[in-house]
Amino acid sequence: MNYFITGATGFIGSQLLQRLAKRPGEIYILTYDKISEDRLEALLEKHHLPKNKFHCIKGSITEPNLGISAEDTKNLTGKIDQFFHLAAIYDLTASEEDMMRANIEGTEHTLRFAERINAGCFHYFSSIAVAGQYRGWFREDMLNEATGLEHAYFSTKHNAEKLVQETATIPWRAYRPGIVIGDSKTGEADRVDGPYYFFKIIQKLRRALPEWAPLLGLEGGRLNLVPVDYVADAIDHISHKPELDNQCFHIVDPDPYRSGEVINLFAEAGHAPRMAMRLDMRVFRMIPSHFWSQLGQVPALKRFIDAISKEMDMPQDALGYFNYPTQFDCSNTLNALSDSNICCPRLADYADKIWDFWERNLDPELHVEKTLQGCVNDKVVVITGASSGIGYTTALKLAKTKARLVLIARDLDRLQQTRNEIERLGGHASIYQCDLSQDEPSQAVIKQIKHDHGKVDILINNAGRSIRRSVEKATDRLHDYERTMQINYFGSLRMILGNLPEMIEAGEGHIINISSIAVLTNQPLFSAYAASKSALDTFTRTASTELGGQGIDFTTINMPLVETRMISDHYREAEGGIPLLTPEEAADLIIKAIIEKPKRIATKLGLLGAFIHGVYPKLGELLMATGYNPEHGKHDGDNAEPKQPSADVVAINSIMREIHM
Repeated sequence: MNYFITGATGFIGSQLLQRLAKRPGEIYILTYDKISEDRLEALLEKHHLPKNKFHCIKGSITEPNLGISAEDTKNLTGKIDQFFHLAAIYDLTASEEDMMRANIEGTEHTLRFAERINAGCFHYFSSIAVAGQYRGWFREDMLNEATGLEHAYFSTKHNAEKLVQETATIPWRAYRPGIVIGDSKTGEADRVDGPYYFFKIIQKLRRALPEWAPLLGLEGGRLNLVPVDYVADAIDHISHKPELDNQCFHIVDPDPYRSGEVINLFAEAGHAPRMAMRLDMRVFRMIPSHFWSQLGQVPALKRFIDAISKEMDMPQDALGYFNYPTQFDCSNTLNALSDSNICCPRLADYADKIWDFWERNLDPELHVEKTLQGCVNDKVVVITGASSGIGYTTALKLAKTKARLVLIARDLDRLQQTRNEIERLGGHASIYQCDLSQDEPSQAVIKQIKHDHGKVDILINNAGRSIRRSVEKATDRLHDYERTMQINYFGSLRMILGNLPEMIEAGEGHIINISSIAVLTNQPLFSAYAASKSALDTFTRTASTELGGQGIDFTTINMPLVETRMISDHYREAEGGIPLLTPEEAADLIIKAIIEKPKRIATKLGLLGAFIHGVYPKLGELLMATGYNPEHGKHDGDNAEPKQPSADVVAINSIMREIHM
């Protein structure tokens, strides 16, 4: 038995190819160019397939007669028993024109060629998309009953299968796979679509919250997911069974999970928090569809949907799958497979393999520039507060890159020492002495930096001060709040506003603001410090909303307590106090911000504190008060004497150690 295959090196095609290679006969493969031939060669080597069974036929599904030469056409005539047509566009984001050309015109060209060479049977790879948005059960003998075919992918797959059913002059069989995901044994896949679009948000939740945190979520329709190995096994078996011509087969999960269950299964596989309670979206079906259509045209809502789609790295059209209304009967398929051991595995049994392969191989972050060198090469990086602590350590970490470092601090001697250390490491830095709490010298330094270096590419607002004093003891010290605000908020604001015009003009720039965990946890004794950092956080969120579309990235780092000169000995871990980050660990968070450009970097402890204060403020207040004793405020201030922490403080802090990061 001889075979002809289009799309043989694709996701499903490569799996089917491995199965057909075990059967007797020759295999002819349509290849478009040298790249597709090389891809086939790599596939054969990877799976150790016998190369003498495979023959490349040059052509393209977009051309009449597939662009195959007259000589090849003559040699193939009467030789092909099984003609498999897999080549198509499955990308929801592709243009309608491209889908029409590949899915409809390509299918017609392929079918006509199969008829011309008198192939024994035309096996057409369709999709459950032919049903459109049909509400209810869609049988294998249904096609014209489909509804909701407005999207080009649905309509082109529907019309392509209709063309096969209504015009084929040779026997045909149509296969409608569900949403095809990775191999159930290895998790291997070659593209990100379907449920994979939800993986990034699951990953972000894992990084932000502990695994045990219960979430409120949504429950949608049934997502019919099938592993690619089951699809290939089923089609290989069905295509070789007699007396099944001119029928359709749903290659689907007979008992699919609902979308909320699917997300929870992958969240469990990825060790992320799960949705403990899910609101069933079917309650929204009582609202007329035309209302949703009109609502979707509201500019503010469209911008919101665009932002959500961008944040989740998910095509907007894919969001519709969450509440997919169609279920698929697969009686034909189950009957055809009844004499085999082939059955669709349960997602719960292999979700961990799908997640693991995605995170190791398909996660978009893996294909973004991840090296610090690549992110800062020949870029002007300004670091304020660079003479000691976090700023100093960050500057040293950047010393071995090709960044053009610009360092600002009040202490000129320390700045010069920092520059000397950077040069010793092979880097280069320009230093500027300035007290950023003062407006006139700050404006002069900003102007000088622009003159010396041009546009600032990355601004790291690290300079700051902290005052540890209870509110009760600060009633006559308004100036403490004013001087803290001058450097922590207005100092950073001066740097941001002074450099924004050039960033906006260039359409790019990254501003990293060093905030504090105190903003999230409302830590006692730091009302002045937390208030100044909260002001910066709020400004950043607002500015990011306004400027994000102009290429300006903002990152807020809610830094935990770091062992620097600014932190009192009262908090040093050696005395039983709150566990501190080292300056090196803190600098690593800044490096992470430079590379990944997230909106926020915060520890799980900080996010948990923010969550508790937001949901149950009184509980948050009680928890923070546990580590605070009014007696602490009697001798507090900038240079408070270190005191032995009480037993309750030690107990709370020992618990916090494990969730500090």
